[in-house]
Amino acid sequence: MTHWIFNDEHEQFRQSVKKFVEKEMKPYTEQWEKEGIVPRSLFKKAGEMGYLGIRFPEEYGGSGLDAIMECVLIEELTRSGATGAAASLTATFSIAMSKIWLFGNEEQKRKYLPQGISGEKIFALAITEPHAGSDVANIQTKATREGDHYILNGSKTFITNGTIADYVIVAAKTREEPRHQNISLFIVDTSSEGFSTGKKLNKLGIHSSDTGELYFDNVKIPKENLLGEEHSGFYYIMQDFQYERIQLALTSVVLAELALKEAIKYSKERIQFGRPLSKFQVLRHKMVDMAVDIEKARYITYRALHLYNQGEDATLQATMAKAYAAEMVRRVTDQALQIHGGNGYMMEFPIQRYWRDSRLQPIGGGTTQIMNEILTKMLDITVEKSKITST
Repeated sequence: MTHWIFNDEHEQFRQSVKKFVEKEMKPYTEQWEKEGIVPRSLFKKAGEMGYLGIRFPEEYGGSGLDAIMECVLIEELTRSGATGAAASLTATFSIAMSKIWLFGNEEQKRKYLPQGISGEKIFALAITEPHAGSDVANIQTKATREGDHYILNGSKTFITNGTIADYVIVAAKTREEPRHQNISLFIVDTSSEGFSTGKKLNKLGIHSSDTGELYFDNVKIPKENLLGEEHSGFYYIMQDFQYERIQLALTSVVLAELALKEAIKYSKERIQFGRPLSKFQVLRHKMVDMAVDIEKARYITYRALHLYNQGEDATLQATMAKAYAAEMVRRVTDQALQIHGGNGYMMEFPIQRYWRDSRLQPIGGGTTQIMNEILTKMLDITVEKSKITST
């Protein structure tokens, strides 16, 4: 059933992506999961299809289409079941390259965007540090101006595409104060002297997406690689968060759909006490509840996407969508695994992967707790200290 947010062009594109997924992703999902990485050839194939430049203007090799079209792509890549591969692709075009498109100058756009859109080069965004996750303003990586260069020192962690990226968008302090006005973004070539990667991190889920540690030891960055205005990096990061939250919510919805599909399939095939599990009313009703939960999350998410695509401020709706969908997918995948019984605990059943992959959703891109705290402020629930009175 076509949702009201999509038009015929969106649905035609969806069919194209489905064919790509069936041919280029699904047959290799298990292999990539075991290897813990996706091949560079996947980026090139996606680039040849035009998937890495959907929203970018045509003058840079993109298609100049809307955010809804890009989200159709993200939905179908995730629906492949290769959540990690989908995450790697999304991280390069939507999370990292978008910073160059939104905040870069014309020279930077013409130099870097075509390389990423074609799939020839892979990009990553490096913000998180060992002691700075959701608290972006607390990063310690520093970039010191010396003549016509910046000298970069510090480290990053939990970086998607960290071990395979050719270019990394790095957030670094360019002065100590004031807080929120002391961070800048830089385009860093990973072949630069002083740049190194640590071990590929061993994660609970999303195995086919490499996640790495990055180290900067007196890395010399040309001043031309400063992205946007100096000291404005924090605001650039915050500005792009609402779209990232929408994408994460979409991923949660699709993961939950996959889990429910497996639960329904298994309940029809598994015989217990002489009848299929689907004959037990308690399980049938449980799966109905799961379907309703998914649909609620889908509506909230599509509402946020619609507002964002219209150019309206969707921060409230995007934050709600991210928080609700993340907790929803935890519930649904856990219930789907429970319906599988002991088989749900076995690695040969797909449900275990959806369960593991979904656990990142309430953490990545801002924890549910951070989302809820943001919402308390937006909904004017937080009481200012000056207004607190004793009785």
